[in-house]
Amino acid sequence: MIKYYIIVAMTFSVGAATYAQHSYPITQKVMHTDDYQGTKVEDPYRWLEDDNSAGTKAWVEAQNKVTFDYLNKIPYRGQMKKRIEEVANYPKYTAPNRKGDYYYFYKNNGLQNQSLLYRQKGLDGAPELVMDPNKLSPDGTTQLTNFTLSKDGRYAIWGISRGGSDWRTYYVRDMQTGKDLADSILWVKVSGASWQGNGFYYSRYPAPEKGKELSSKNENHQVWYHTVGTSQDQDELVYEDKGNPQRFHTLSVSEDERFAYLTISDRGKGFQGNALYYRDSKGGNNTFKPIVAAVGKFRYSVVDNTGDKMLLFTNDGAENNKIVLFDPANPARENWATIVPEKPEPIQGTGTAADRLYVSYLKDVTTRTYEYDFTGKLLKEIKLPGLGTANGFGGNHDDQFFFYTFSSFTFPPTIYKYDIATGVSTVFRQPEVSFNPNDYETKQVFYPSKDGTRIPMFIVHKKGLKLDGTNPTMLYAYGGFNISSLPGFSSSLIPWLEQGGVYALANLRGGAEYGEAWHQAGMRFKKQNVFDDFIAAGEYLIAHKYTSNKRLAIRGGSNGGLLVGAVMNQRPDLFKVAIPQVGVMDMLRFHKFTIGWNWIAEYGSSDSAADFKNLYAYSPLHNLKAGVHYPATLITTADHDDRVVPAHSFKYAATLQEKHKGANPVMIRIETNSGHGASNTAKNIESTADIYCFMFQNMGYVPKFKNNYTGDNDKKKGF
Repeated sequence: MIKYYIIVAMTFSVGAATYAQHSYPITQKVMHTDDYQGTKVEDPYRWLEDDNSAGTKAWVEAQNKVTFDYLNKIPYRGQMKKRIEEVANYPKYTAPNRKGDYYYFYKNNGLQNQSLLYRQKGLDGAPELVMDPNKLSPDGTTQLTNFTLSKDGRYAIWGISRGGSDWRTYYVRDMQTGKDLADSILWVKVSGASWQGNGFYYSRYPAPEKGKELSSKNENHQVWYHTVGTSQDQDELVYEDKGNPQRFHTLSVSEDERFAYLTISDRGKGFQGNALYYRDSKGGNNTFKPIVAAVGKFRYSVVDNTGDKMLLFTNDGAENNKIVLFDPANPARENWATIVPEKPEPIQGTGTAADRLYVSYLKDVTTRTYEYDFTGKLLKEIKLPGLGTANGFGGNHDDQFFFYTFSSFTFPPTIYKYDIATGVSTVFRQPEVSFNPNDYETKQVFYPSKDGTRIPMFIVHKKGLKLDGTNPTMLYAYGGFNISSLPGFSSSLIPWLEQGGVYALANLRGGAEYGEAWHQAGMRFKKQNVFDDFIAAGEYLIAHKYTSNKRLAIRGGSNGGLLVGAVMNQRPDLFKVAIPQVGVMDMLRFHKFTIGWNWIAEYGSSDSAADFKNLYAYSPLHNLKAGVHYPATLITTADHDDRVVPAHSFKYAATLQEKHKGANPVMIRIETNSGHGASNTAKNIESTADIYCFMFQNMGYVPKFKNNYTGDNDKKKGF
């Protein structure tokens, strides 16, 4: 790549430029041109990629001042925040998990920034506090990211993330004394923690240059083994591959600790699948042997072992996934026995407990779960309370029951106890939220995209809604990375619905809702299908009188932020408000930052001539046009986002403010001490309130708040 530079200015001015009715900070241009496959592309705001520079910090401060001055003038901003707090203020639990005699679970009393970890002996024992992450930092932005117990429950690995970063630090706690040992494991990323013997496996990168953690290239991912009670410099290097520095290497261990499974992926080279190796501790052999030797287009993972053999989950020869049995004594592919064959519905997830196999499917984006024995014989369907999302099916080999969770848009997460012997589910814990779910309705519709493909969409609103085209409507989607957008409960959605708002969730191509074929129909050179699907969703909502282009807002985060940016470029007339959150906005340089090369398998790379042409055609940053009336836009990002670095949003905001014409505000809200998602409850509530207020304000819709909201819904028993 040949680069051309014309230095215009290196200083940042905090003066203001006026565009239409709004004044924005002047963002100086440093003329910079790159040559991509013979095409010269200007990048005048490249200097904003250095988030540690004084100029960028001054720019952030000036932009936030403009944004928060605007938000502070919205008269109902305080009421909106209060109402979101009220509906969020109820006890929240996770399903309990058993280790030995104890059940472990998380609980949040309502508005605590971080949930607390508890345990109790038996289901009737008194809960005891294990850890309060709120005490780990003054502002409650240090998160407990994982808590993994050793097989006998004596020790626990606990990991933290500071300020929303993807970097993790691991510690070890003695669960008998409740005291932490001196063990400290640094620079952990893209990793679990798997116990074997008197230590555990984890994955990490070499320590990045001090002060450069956010911009680290993240290369040479390594697997290490740490022995409890020792320092990290004594850890054993288990696996690395310096010849392929952008590969991920992760290791997990079977419940009986006999097998260790090494997974290798190489998405930076465009491979969607992975290689899979195993190591059998029986007989003391430490050699990794291949189940699948080479990284390719298919995915493989171990569900469980049954004696000497292993149940594998794979999409090899099954776009909707299947489960096969691998016998190390007869490892050839032709000897793999199919246990659960592919069905028309894609497998959503798998788990085991006792001697049972649990397989969950997606049927039109809702969960169906079945119980099999390990030979693949179907035993029963687990009847769920309705159409929604369920997860958590599985437990320990010696469990007699386990817990799973079911939720939907207006059905708060309810924990069920499942008796394995009888197949009976009973409600274990049902939350109480200050709203009446019977006041709302959810429907699923199917609409045609541009090419005629049938796309599902959920629509949620108050019962009796008038279809007169005046309702404020929020359209959300993701559409990528083989990730499904499922019906689930969020208390923060209630204040939107209470105000007469409509919420629509479109299940675009690129996700996993209908298997790998659905995913592939929305990736790489077919990415435009995703944008067409989203545009068609907006057109459907308008055509069926849910809303109009004056009251339609689009919202999405990460890959969904890319979606919003691309679609508002292509159809600025269709939407009144756009909320691109932590979006991938520079499609020519995304692979240059931190872990971004991992997305090449999904998007392609500008280093390829064919990919460049495709990416350049829809890149949100590069398709902003001068003089266009863009929707009112609130871009959101955070200073500690080391996944989709804030430079994406910084450069996009500067370019949008430069080229936008019209009265609609185009602003950026930059959160501090947060990452790819809100780092605590308070920040999540504040950002949600600001997004709702921005949408209502620019739709010309004034919400009405009741005076009898008390938020008094915490009158429930403890665990």
